[in-house]
Amino acid sequence: MTASIQASQAVGDDRPPPVRAALSAVTWKEIAHLLSNLPVTLVGFVYTIAMVSTAGGLSVTAIGLPLLACGLFLSRQLGRLERARARVLLGVRVEEPTPIPGPRRTGGFFPWLWTTLKDPVAWRTVLYELVRLPWGVLTFTVALVGLFVLWPVLPYVARVLTNVDRAMVRGLLSPSDELERRIAELESGRGVVVDTAAADLRRIERDLHDGAQARLVALAMGLGLAKEKLLEDPEGAAAMVDEAHGEVKLALQELRDLARGIHPAVLTDRGLDAALSSVASRCLVPVKVSVDLPARPAEAIEGIAYFVVSELLQNVSKHAGARLAAVEVWRSGPRLLIRVSDDGRGGASTAAGSGLAGLGERLGSVDGLFVVDSPEGGGTTVTAELPWRDRVPVRGPVRG
Repeated sequence: MTASIQASQAVGDDRPPPVRAALSAVTWKEIAHLLSNLPVTLVGFVYTIAMVSTAGGLSVTAIGLPLLACGLFLSRQLGRLERARARVLLGVRVEEPTPIPGPRRTGGFFPWLWTTLKDPVAWRTVLYELVRLPWGVLTFTVALVGLFVLWPVLPYVARVLTNVDRAMVRGLLSPSDELERRIAELESGRGVVVDTAAADLRRIERDLHDGAQARLVALAMGLGLAKEKLLEDPEGAAAMVDEAHGEVKLALQELRDLARGIHPAVLTDRGLDAALSSVASRCLVPVKVSVDLPARPAEAIEGIAYFVVSELLQNVSKHAGARLAAVEVWRSGPRLLIRVSDDGRGGASTAAGSGLAGLGERLGSVDGLFVVDSPEGGGTTVTAELPWRDRVPVRGPVRG
């Protein structure tokens, strides 16, 4: 019996061991849980009724909602105590929910107040405390009477009753799986956004320092020398000015390319169709572009879509060995879909460290999806999804 209990714990199974007629340690813990249900439930029930009635009565005043938020916060602590009791006496292992961040992390008192008031974990704990009172009275009575007159069947009765307790704890005191998953995704996405923004800033700084800035420094030096020679050697000065003029053109081209990489003017002025056609024209492979959108999405979504297609077409030019490529963009319900395909050698991978992995992380940070289908020798098809958000119209200045 002991070996089976240890084996079940080793694999993370919190189901109780089989019932035995004799009172084992597990059965005594279950009886202790049933006997403690009444006093614990009474405390939780009285607190919950007092908290809800007081906060509800004062809800028309300025302190009603803050009082309710504080009460819900304390209800969370009652839920933590109940999970600990179930863990010790019933062997039920329930993960602790993510704590609510304080006012400093949520952006102030009122965002924290709203987050606390709509906390599903706290409200499920309130429901747990309210429905437990009749159950606590019943289980306490049955366990107490059973200790005197139901010895032969008490282990089986205790198991049935505590299984209901286990179901209540798992159903009402467990964290919301979907909510916890979304919180984890958003925290991870926020880190990706911060890292991506820092990498973009470093890239822009490097391009400015190594490209346009270096040319402008050389231009300033050349013009200074030309100024000194202007009276002594006009022909030499003219040649130096002509050379400086060429440097100015190159510097302007580099600045124009850098600005296009950040956010091209054609995207701002004419939208995705024209911007993606411009990107396709610079690809080394013939590209067919098809954009079917009823309207322009939000600027942030439009910029990410442009960046994704631009990066994918660069990969097609450098690595695919393709003869043809295609770009399709359309809207499907609340999603913006992008498909970039080519007939190249295939074998593209989203392994860690690759450019495709970086694109997948960037899309994931805005609740997007990124799927790569690239069999060896069978071409590559990359499908990306972004959430659709309508563009907010820009209002011009108000004139009096």
